[in-house]
Amino acid sequence: MSEILLALIAGVAAGTLNALGGGGTFVALPALVAVGVPPVTANASSTVALLPGTMASAWVYRRDVTPVGETSTTALTVVSAVGGGLGAVLLLALPAASFDAAVPWLLAFATAVLAFGRRLARAVSDATGRPFGLGSTAVLGGQFLLALYGGYFGGAVGIMMMALWSVGLGLDTAVSNPMRTVQIAAIYLTAAVLFLVASDALNTPWLLVAMLTGAVTGGFTGAHVARRLSARVLRGVILTTAVTMTVLYSVRSWG
Repeated sequence: MSEILLALIAGVAAGTLNALGGGGTFVALPALVAVGVPPVTANASSTVALLPGTMASAWVYRRDVTPVGETSTTALTVVSAVGGGLGAVLLLALPAASFDAAVPWLLAFATAVLAFGRRLARAVSDATGRPFGLGSTAVLGGQFLLALYGGYFGGAVGIMMMALWSVGLGLDTAVSNPMRTVQIAAIYLTAAVLFLVASDALNTPWLLVAMLTGAVTGGFTGAHVARRLSARVLRGVILTTAVTMTVLYSVRSWG
């Protein structure tokens, strides 16, 4: 019962974090490993468990979703789904440790971009006299790489996604948060289907159900809370989450 309770609480926390700005995997994955689930299976199980919570958040945000620049929302979602599925295939075929060493650096870079990316983009525009921004093809290419990472590991992929949109398109993090949630759901969907078919994610059904239930609760509640926060406060929450996750994962990887 204590293991199930831990999975439930971790699910609530992870679902809430994902709704507010990302980082839920860094709660869900260690919780499953702590109760004895092998790391690769825990990674797959956490993706399956967090999918319904992310979909619950996306439902709450459905009227707030805005396009990512001039990029087609349909094309962006398809790229996310395809990349997520391919990333899941990589997780099942390759050793997870091969990506572990790069994650702290990716997080640190994404956090810096979130904090200073829009200012940097404006500075480049002022220096060149031309607006700085990524075209649709570049956005879709970047989204595919992030979705691939999201299906493979998923830790803070939403934070990295908003960093890309922030520096590449000048999008405000609070405004892009609903679209981020939709794209995370697309990544998780194809990855989760593959994990259910080809991994050991169902070997611990009660833990999975407990975490899934908590994630739905946290995802639904967290999205409602996020919609009531001012843009400035939500940006602060997202950036604080990014910094915290970068520090915690760096300590975990290098400790």
